[in-house]
Order: sequence, then structure tokens, then C-alpha cells
Amino acid sequence: MEGLDFEAKYIIDTDKIIEIFAAEGVEFLLSCEGKVPLSECNGKTICLFFSANWCRPCRAFIPHLVELYDTLRKRDKSLEIIFISFDHDENGFKEHFKSMPWLAVPFDANLHRRLIDRYGVDRIPSFIPLCSDGITVEEEDLIGYIEDYGADAFPFTRKRREELKAIDKRKHEESNLEELLTHEGRNFLISGDDRKVHVSELAGKTIGLYFCAYWSPPCRAFTLQLEDAYNNLKAAKNHCFEIVLISTDRDLKEFSVNISSMPWLAIPYEDRTRHDLCRIFDIKGIPSLVLIGSDGKVITMNGKFMVSSYGAEAFPFTEARIRDLEAALKKEGEALPQQVEDVKHEHALKLDMAKAYVCDSCKKQGKFWAFSCDVCDYDLHPSCVEKVNIDESS
Repeated sequence: MEGLDFEAKYIIDTDKIIEIFAAEGVEFLLSCEGKVPLSECNGKTICLFFSANWCRPCRAFIPHLVELYDTLRKRDKSLEIIFISFDHDENGFKEHFKSMPWLAVPFDANLHRRLIDRYGVDRIPSFIPLCSDGITVEEEDLIGYIEDYGADAFPFTRKRREELKAIDKRKHEESNLEELLTHEGRNFLISGDDRKVHVSELAGKTIGLYFCAYWSPPCRAFTLQLEDAYNNLKAAKNHCFEIVLISTDRDLKEFSVNISSMPWLAIPYEDRTRHDLCRIFDIKGIPSLVLIGSDGKVITMNGKFMVSSYGAEAFPFTEARIRDLEAALKKEGEALPQQVEDVKHEHALKLDMAKAYVCDSCKKQGKFWAFSCDVCDYDLHPSCVEKVNIDESS
């Protein structure tokens, strides 16, 4: 809904909610500073927020809503949120309202129940924008919508939602690094040693977006593999590869520990771009590595597999490069015997393909082809095999 139509709708809804409140005997609303007359809502876009102090998802959602509220007011949007409580007692209501910068209907369990029934609210948290063009909690998950897009979700219309989805799709398919990695005046990335690197310096490079968290053991294990590949490429490829950490750490302290151990760059922890990138690339689990080519297009969403399997040899991480590596491995395997006897081991050893192993002879890490024992846990690099002399074995 655009222009005058949108303005007219939210003014009508504002008048209607004031009439409803007045008819229910509500003489004033509450703010963090005290009583506020109902007329404070005149001419504003009104949203009703149903929540309770005992509800953990409600408490988790409130920081997202506070960020939206503060941002929109800074953008000079005439928005007001009114809290209607599901709390069982006034103490719970008061404790919950302390975390909210908006208005609230004074605590009255019967009044709140009538308003809950009037708007058909059967779950919390629930957020109902009275200015929307038909989006309701039944038709669309507005809580998830706000968590995903923050203040950009305003004015909570279907049209706006489709616009945002189209922007995400474009960013996914053709990634302009400046647009993807910068946000509201921040045009730099940070490093573990407190340097700031302008995003423009990444132009023309292959970029790995690394989604991980310090609290995750699988992430810490993969970080070692990724660091090895990164350092090898930095040394051999004239700085044509860069990694950007997209942290999913639980707090700034964890993030600081995480980035301090990494040789690459990161988006600042306080920047919601981290959350946006998780949404844009539909990240469902960590660790995850999205690789973007020098042309700005996504090469693969499965960079973790490529690096885990082939390390720096996978660069530039294209399907053609992986096919070449697999063909070379196949040729290498065809040139090796299917079974050998080694002077260092009592059983016959069979040729096997292993993602990773430690050679029992040289004690070094190995991957791909190995000679392995079916009887016991014993593996050798093909180069470490010392075959039994044919004359001795006959």
C-alpha cells in the first residue's frame, strides 16, 4: 500500500485502536517514564505486541524489536508499539516492561484477555501491525520476518516482504562485495590484530565467507584445515584468495577469542550484516564455507567439502578443478597395486581411499590413497610401503 492509501489506512486504524481502548476503560497508556495519554498515538503507525515475562521466546525476541523500534525512530518513522501482556500477575508485567522502550496497556488481566481475544492471538510472542496490507500472524510469521530483516521489514507489507526477498536473491546470485559486506557507513572489515581493511581491497579476489563459532568443536577442527589451505594459497597465489569470518558466536567475548586465532578478516560482531548473510545464503549449520569467484558469482555453497577434501589444491574451487583432481586421483590409484605385503606389518595391506588418516610408519597426516589392514587399524602412505622381497616370500 503506497502514498495516501497507506497513510489513510494507518490513521483509520489508529483512531480505531484508541476507540477500542477508550471503550474498554483504558484512560492512559504507560511508558518507561509514567502515564501517557491515548492521544500520544494520534497519526502514528500502531503495532500491538503480545508477550509475557515467563515466555523465553518472548524475551529472546525483544532485543530484535528494540533494535527495530530505535532504528525506525531515528529514521523519523511515526511508529508506536503497544505492549499487551500475557503475564499472570502485575509483578511479571512490570519486570517484562522494563526491557521495552515503547508503550503498554496498564496491567489488567481481564482487559488484556479481552484484547487478546479481540485480535485472535493464540501464541506469543505475537506482533500485529495495524497498518499492514493483510499480513497477519496467521498468514505470515512476522516474528521471524522481523528477526530476519530488522527495521528493513517496515512497513510490514507483502510488497515490502517480496522486495526484500528479491534483494536477497540478487545478492546471492550476483554478489557485489561492497553491497554484500558493508553496512550503513561501515566500509571496512577487521582483523584479529585490530587492523581495518577496506572492502574495496578484496575486488578481483576469490572470497570465502566462513560461517563459524568458537563454541563449536567441528568449527575449531575445520578452522585448522582452512587455515592451512589459506596460508598455502597466500604464499603461492599472490594474495588472490581471502576469507571473511561471519561469526555466529554467542557474544562479543567468544567472537574476540575466535577472530584473534585467525589470519583472515571478519565482519564486526555488532554489525547485523552477519545475520543478513546467514539469511541470504540460507546457512543451516556450521561450519559452512561459501565461495565467491572474482566475478562476484557464487562458485559453491559447499566450500567446506572442497577444502576438507583437497585443501589448497582445490583452488579456484570450480567444478572443473574438482573434476581434474578426481581424475588425477583415479589415475594415481590405477597405477598402484591393489594389495601389498609390507616388511613392517604381518598382514596383507589393501589399497583404500581414505579422507584422512595418520600413516603408521612416518606418523604424518595422509589422505586419499592408503594401504590399509583389514585385520587391525594400520595404514601406510603408498610412499612408505616397504614391499616384502619376492624371493623371501616364496
